[in-house]
Amino acid sequence: MPIATGSDERAQGYFPRWILKSSGVIMPEQRLPLGQTVVSGLQHCVAMSGSTIIAPLLMGFDPNVAVLFSGIGTLIFFVIVAGRVPSYLGSSFAFIAVVIAATGYAGHGPNPNLSVALGGIVGAGVLYGLIALVVMWSGVGWIEKLLPPVVTGAVVAAIGLNLAPVAVKAVSANAFDTGIGLATVLIIGVVAVGAPGLWRRLPIILGAIGGYLLYLLFANGLGFGRPIDFTQVSAASRIGLPSFTTPTFQADAIVLIAPVAIILVAENLGHIKAVGAMTGRSLDDYLGRALLADSLATMVAACGGGTGVTTYAENIGVMAATKVYSTLLFAFAAMVSIVLGFSPKFGALVLSIPGPVIGGLSIVLFGLIAAMAGRIWVENKVDFSSPANLITVAVALTAGAGDLTLKFGAFTIGGIGTATFGAIILYQILTSRLARR
Repeated sequence: MPIATGSDERAQGYFPRWILKSSGVIMPEQRLPLGQTVVSGLQHCVAMSGSTIIAPLLMGFDPNVAVLFSGIGTLIFFVIVAGRVPSYLGSSFAFIAVVIAATGYAGHGPNPNLSVALGGIVGAGVLYGLIALVVMWSGVGWIEKLLPPVVTGAVVAAIGLNLAPVAVKAVSANAFDTGIGLATVLIIGVVAVGAPGLWRRLPIILGAIGGYLLYLLFANGLGFGRPIDFTQVSAASRIGLPSFTTPTFQADAIVLIAPVAIILVAENLGHIKAVGAMTGRSLDDYLGRALLADSLATMVAACGGGTGVTTYAENIGVMAATKVYSTLLFAFAAMVSIVLGFSPKFGALVLSIPGPVIGGLSIVLFGLIAAMAGRIWVENKVDFSSPANLITVAVALTAGAGDLTLKFGAFTIGGIGTATFGAIILYQILTSRLARR
């Protein structure tokens, strides 16, 4: 039975009626009993927390603000898609490389040029919103033609490779830092491969906890490294307002960061397709709304000091494992995130994570971004015997990994922007009729 759209939606009301069901597959318009809803919603909150918390740390954002706006953004998404598309919006890793490039962030502590990054993220949200409006008017076909899997994969891989030096530098200060970073990597790998049940889906957050405890033992306990300072954690109040920051708009930063919108479109498209396949219902009619909701959530977050947001594969993984797709779970998870956002003590604890542990997490996460390209290519059966595909990928990877920077008067486009626009333009040229003659 197709999901309600158009006149069906008007007949049923804007939101579904959420029929109670306590077992089996739970569809988006169904709901679990209250107790199961709370537990399942918390599970989604935990699933998103690792990446949503780590991403702002890697860019020098306040994790409290990021978590707060991930909850607000998810509620925005929930309302705009009429409660019919199950999804959580968390911090997007696609912004990390361009934010670091635009702000010159050193890799640890608060980002002194945060407002400049926020202006660029607002710009990305605006571009994203324009794309969403075009999709709502004309359909999704042109996106699939402009961003085929070979191009999307190339851009994703370029982002991961561009970030690699940042991760390596974070664990290279001394032998102790390197050891802690590599131990964190090992914990993540062991959890991802060998942990039972749901724990296997939480390798990042468990890796962060494991690395933190190791650092605490060897640094604070045995004196091998600089001890963790808990002064700020002790002084922080349990409840309070987070530190909001307003954006500053600079042309260079906007030009550098705004193209990330293209990656967000590709991510959202892939997630909508994945959820549609899992539920057995096409959600394509809601794609334009989903893109618009994500763009608005990104702009709202950036106006207050939060990261750009995107739909989360971690939460899609939880749905795949549990067969529970009720959209009410995400509304509950969003409200939990909003509550955490108003806990300065929670934020201070997150900020106390040592640099080498962040570095170990970065090695895995940035590598996974690059490796995700391989999955995109394999699942979509990209033909690398085609010279057009091969050259497009080769150029994008080199431009991204080498951080090829192009200057046009006062404007500068960094390696990620060069790789993104280069892959799109080069592929269109190489597959044009003129090139095939």
